[in-house]
Order: sequence, then C-alpha cells, then structure tokens
Amino acid sequence: MVWLLAAVLTSNVTFASGTEDINDESVAYQSLETNLSEEKQLLDVDSVEELNFTPNLKYPTNFKQTFGETAAPELNYLSDVKLGTAMNPAPGKKYQLTWMRTNEGVKAYKAMDDLTFAGVPLFLAGIIAKSEKKSFRQNTKDNKHTLITEFKTHIDDYSQFFGPVMTTGLKIAGVEGRSDWGRYLASTAMSYGIMALFVNGIKYTAKEMRPDGSTANSWPSGHTATAFVGATILHKEYGMTRSPWYSVAGYGVATATGVMRVLNNRHWVSDVLSGAGIGIMSGELAYAMSDLLFKGRGLLRGDISSDKSIIYNPSFFSVSMGLGLGTRNLDFDMSKFELSDFDGDKVLNLKFGASTAVGAEGAFFFNKYLGVGGRLRVNSSPIKGWDGIERFAWYDLASSLYGENYALQPDFRRFIDGDENSLPLVEDAFFTIKSDHITEFSADLGLYFNLPLSKRFAIGSKLLVGRSIMQELDLNATVTGGKREFLIEDLYNPDEEFTLAKAKPVPGRYTSEYDYFTLGGNNTMKFGTGLSLTYAYKENYAWRLFVDYDFSHKTYTMTYNPSLFALESIEFRSSDLDESISYMDFIESEDIADFAEIHKVKKNRNTFVIGGSFTISF
Repeated sequence: MVWLLAAVLTSNVTFASGTEDINDESVAYQSLETNLSEEKQLLDVDSVEELNFTPNLKYPTNFKQTFGETAAPELNYLSDVKLGTAMNPAPGKKYQLTWMRTNEGVKAYKAMDDLTFAGVPLFLAGIIAKSEKKSFRQNTKDNKHTLITEFKTHIDDYSQFFGPVMTTGLKIAGVEGRSDWGRYLASTAMSYGIMALFVNGIKYTAKEMRPDGSTANSWPSGHTATAFVGATILHKEYGMTRSPWYSVAGYGVATATGVMRVLNNRHWVSDVLSGAGIGIMSGELAYAMSDLLFKGRGLLRGDISSDKSIIYNPSFFSVSMGLGLGTRNLDFDMSKFELSDFDGDKVLNLKFGASTAVGAEGAFFFNKYLGVGGRLRVNSSPIKGWDGIERFAWYDLASSLYGENYALQPDFRRFIDGDENSLPLVEDAFFTIKSDHITEFSADLGLYFNLPLSKRFAIGSKLLVGRSIMQELDLNATVTGGKREFLIEDLYNPDEEFTLAKAKPVPGRYTSEYDYFTLGGNNTMKFGTGLSLTYAYKENYAWRLFVDYDFSHKTYTMTYNPSLFALESIEFRSSDLDESISYMDFIESEDIADFAEIHKVKKNRNTFVIGGSFTISF
C-alpha cells in the first residue's frame, strides 16, 4: 500500500498507448475540413457539435489564429484527443488507461464537503441493540435442542463485494467517474484499510459470541462493513457524479447483505447495524483524506447538480434499515393441553427480541407539502423462551412413556420397553429449532407529508394502511426407536379392544421427524404512521432518520403435537402376508391432525422502528 500511495502522490503520468505528441499544429490541422469529415463518419455522429466532449475547455490561441474564431468550437474534440481525455474512444481505437489525469473545469473537493456522519447513529444503534443478544442458550452438553435455521445461503459471501466490482467494472468499460485510476485506487485502499482497522480492532477486543455459538468475534459484522464501504465507494464515484440510482443499487445490495447475515444466524442485529455504520464512516473518511492529499489532481467529474432540491421537491425513493421494538410478550396457558399434573410453570412465556427491519419506500409529491406513496418492509423478530418449550416437550415425552399406564399395565410396559429381540419404543430424541425468528412481511400505501425547515432540513410524516403477512416459527422433533406391529385381524376382533399397547415389539428401527411445535400469526390489515428528519447534504441526496409506528391485531396460533412419533413406530400386517403397512399410511390425514392440540391467543401487535435511510429525489 505504501508504494501505491507514493506512486499516486508523485505521478502525473498519462499511460495512453498509441497517442502521438503533436508538435506542429499547422501540419496536424492543415486539412481540418477533411479530418473533421473522417472523424464524423468514424464516430457515427450527425454533426460536429456532437463531438463537443468538454464544452468548458478553453481553446488554444493558436487554434484561433490558424483557423479563425468560427472554427474553434469544432476543435474541441481534437483537443480532447490530444490531451487523452475522450471518455468513449472511437471504435477501433485503443483503450486509454490514465493514472492521475485531471479534467479542466472540475472543482476540487473540500475535505468536509461530503462528510455526512451518517454512519455514527448506525454504529450507536448497534451498541444500544447489544442488550438483545441472548435470544437463545447456545448448544451445550446439558441440553438436547439445537438451532438449524431453514434459511441458508452463501450469497452474502459474494454480495459484500458488489460495490468495488461494480465501480471497477464501470471504470474498465471507460465510463468516467469521480476519480482517475490513481486517485480511485488510493481512496479504495484507504477505505478498506480504515474499515479493517475498526472492525478487527473491535471484534477481537469485544469478543462477542456469534448467535450460532461458533466463534467469539461476532460484533461488528465484517461482511456488512465490507458491503457498506463498497456501496459508499460506488456512491462517491458514480452515484454523485452520474446517477443516484448507482447509489440506490449499492446501498440496497449492502442492506440485503446485512439482513442475510442475521437470517443465516451468523450475526445479531447489533452486529449488522454497527458494521453498516463503520462501512459508511470508513468510506467517507477515506475520500476526505484523498481530498486533503490530492487536492484537485486526478478528478474527472464533479457532482451532478439539480435545480430540484429534495427539501422543496420531496418526491423520493429510499432504502432503509432499522431496529424494531414493541410487543414484548406472548403467553400460552399450557394447562389447556391436559398437563394438569405438570409441576412446573403452566404458562409458556415467549418474548419478542429487538427485530431487524429493512425496507424500500417511495412517494410522489404534488407540491412541497403533500404526496402519495408506499412502503415494503421485512421485520424479523427473534424469540426467547425455547427453554420453556423444551421443558414441556421432555415432560410430555416422559409422562406418555412412564406414566400411570406403565406402572399398571404389563402390556403397556412391554410396548414401551420392548423385549430381548427389539429396541425400546424411544431410543433417542432431540429437538431442532428450524426457525428462530417470527418474520413479518408488510406492504403499505398512503399519504406522505413534508415540512421544509431550511434548505438542508425537513420534517416528514405519513399515514399508511396495508397488509401484514407472517411466517411461522417451528420446533421439530426427531425420535428414533424400535418398531411395533399389529395384526390386521386384531382390528376387527369384537372381543378385543384396540389400543396402541396391544402392538407387539418386533425387530427393526423407525425414525420419526415431525413438527412438534409451530407458532404463527394470521394475515391481517395494519395501520402505520411515523416521523422523520431529512438532512439534504446535496440537492438530490439525503440521509433520513425516522421513527415509525405500526399497529395490527393478530391471532397467534400454537400447534402442539408431542406424541406423533408413536404412530410412525407402528405397522400393520396380515397373518397370511409378509408385507407390512405403516400406520401413517393406514389412517386418514384428518385423524393424524386430531393428535395435534391447538391453542390461539389474540393480541395487539405494536411495533416501533427506529432507523435511517438513504434517500434520493426524482
């Protein structure tokens, strides 16, 4: 890195293969009319005026002396070719790689011009959210449940690099951005260096355990920091100089990367928020350092300007990330599940942890005060209270196997214990948490309001109505043990009462996997509002801090099925046939459903989301 910075600081060399130094202008331009005609055909343009790549370039005096005042505008493009600054080389011409070229008319940045400090509140939000980390006991030898979330992807391992890949690809394609190669590489190296220093310094000092219990280097998220520093580089190079949609793409992919880190159970919400803050701060600090080091050298384009300030023309599109707080408890009376002799707490208390909220939002304003728009949001809440679920599960299993019937009925003891030729009915059992979050998907439409306070600040609000869709949470059971068998003739023997205990132990092992416990909420209407503070650091770019409130009335349904494994252990066989039929294939699906017990709780869902968004005007 040292040699790279040294080269950048000392170099003003143009690598332009195939470019000749024209010393004799009278010879080079003696056939101006012919050359212009040839270039016009080569570049496939209709008029010489379209060749004006740099309208602010001052024409050399000797051009005017040689060809006259009227010919000077037509020489603009030739001056570009001589200086090696043509943005799009003509077909068949060699690509020009330059190192620290500076285009005329591009104003040097001041170090404090683009420091928004937007990363600071995100980093602090991560610190505040650290108290919500203990959503689960980590797997230990003392418990027999494990966490295996159904969401598994490696996309986040690659999407973290979207920003630099996109930026470098555009530069290779010849699309001019803010900086020439030397300044761009120096800014990028400093961005990632600052980010790595912050992330690794905190990671190996704080030593926070990851939610999956794998390593003690969770906070802050390195993937998220990498994604957001890359998004900031793309924003600086092309979003601010070409189109704000480059910025939206960069920060959108970075936000998705952070969400995937949480859903993959690799990071807590606090890790992602702090990582995003570090990434943004690192990129801004590095570009401020480049402004101090290089002044105006190596700048190719300035910021795009707009007559429409986002404060007074507030139509917008934004991507957001926030911390969700609100409804904290959900209680189920387990005594309704016929566990009256259970000596523990009869109430199962599930607690909602702080949620990760990400979204996209936009609105069209009729004037500077009123508009209409909509919002898409995903709000994912971790659930505490699985120890209670596990406690009920083991009690149910033990009581169903070794309860009163076991002591009083010899046939039942044989059904449970097996014999010398068979395995016990339950040889092993464990529980798998297939999802540790209740996730809400919502879509809203409504009115948006804007009140300008100054040319930089505005207060906003909204009134929304929409639809809330919830994804259920699952706890699966896996039970293995010895098979049991019925003779089909016994089912139709009027002298024999059919009970499961009549099944005979037989050699063989079964494995039963089923939904032991599920929890979900119904899909409902929802209502929302919110307040926001917009800071426009450029005419059409802003950072927005917001507090949103959403209300919905939910019916939460818990489905509890502790003993389905017993059905899968049983097979039926006819005395004159060797083939057996599984009990699960023999009975109707409605009868299987009867083994499950269902409990519903109605509860208002109140959610506050505190967060920030990157906003552009359109």
